[in-house]
Amino acid sequence: MQRNKAGRTSSGHQFSRLKPAEIDPLAEYGLPSKGEKRLLNHKTQEAYYSKIAERYLAFCTDAGDRDSLQKQFSRLALGETTSTNTSTPLLPAGSTSAPPSSSSSHSHESSTPQLPPPSDLSQILSALRKLREALVASSRLDDFTTQVYLFAVRLGILSSSFETYLPSLLYLLRVIHRSPTHPLTSVEYHEVVSYLVLDTACRRGDLAEAYALRNRYKLRDPKVDATLKALVTDDWVSWRRTKRAVDGYRVKLMEFAEPGMRGHVLKAFGRAYLSVGVEYLEETMGMKWEDMVERFGVGWELNNGRVVIRKIGGKTQ
Repeated sequence: MQRNKAGRTSSGHQFSRLKPAEIDPLAEYGLPSKGEKRLLNHKTQEAYYSKIAERYLAFCTDAGDRDSLQKQFSRLALGETTSTNTSTPLLPAGSTSAPPSSSSSHSHESSTPQLPPPSDLSQILSALRKLREALVASSRLDDFTTQVYLFAVRLGILSSSFETYLPSLLYLLRVIHRSPTHPLTSVEYHEVVSYLVLDTACRRGDLAEAYALRNRYKLRDPKVDATLKALVTDDWVSWRRTKRAVDGYRVKLMEFAEPGMRGHVLKAFGRAYLSVGVEYLEETMGMKWEDMVERFGVGWELNNGRVVIRKIGGKTQ
């Protein structure tokens, strides 16, 4: 069989040595708000969520250990990098793994394996947005919808993506929980409200609104109360004690307010001390001296293991 100049065989079929392009399963669908209709089918939604869950588990596996995974989340987040407190990620609903804990997460950075590209996590968050839009467009209110939105909240918090978790929190409270057939359980309701209050206080810095939300939703949580009180009184000791006692999701929300709290501590040192041991300063601040200089512009001098804050001038004759 011979080919002619047009690249066709003698039988008339187009000849091509190119392989068909591989399409990312998460990029297969567009946004329902932009006209995508295929995701409105309930079975398609469930199959798409399974692909998202598989990609997330692969993302966690590729990242390696907990510290590497935390760095991945931090690379996606905007603003300040995370502190020495780290947290393990959540698994999709249905997993037997517990939420992350911050109790054993105080350690210095060490060498870690090669990290996967941050675009993987961005694709997962983008796919979750498509799925959430599809659930809203199809007016679906059932256990599956709750599962998707809770997953979006938890993943959004770990990646510090308020564009993901805040709309999901509001939808859970304003729409799903008001559903007469599939409201949130008491545990889910408490979790969602606590995240909303902490986000309002720590990220938005609106303490008055945080207390108003706490009262409106009748939240009774001693750890949330301790966090709000520490912010109101600038109590760094109580803040750190509370942060060590909460799970990884709350730790991530509290980290939004941490630069302000640390800045207040530095100002207190500047007013109260002439000099201080660098180890004591690092322990109190929860960060290394080099990080203080880089992130807060500290202009104090480090001399033989002591930080010179102020110098007393000699008496004039």
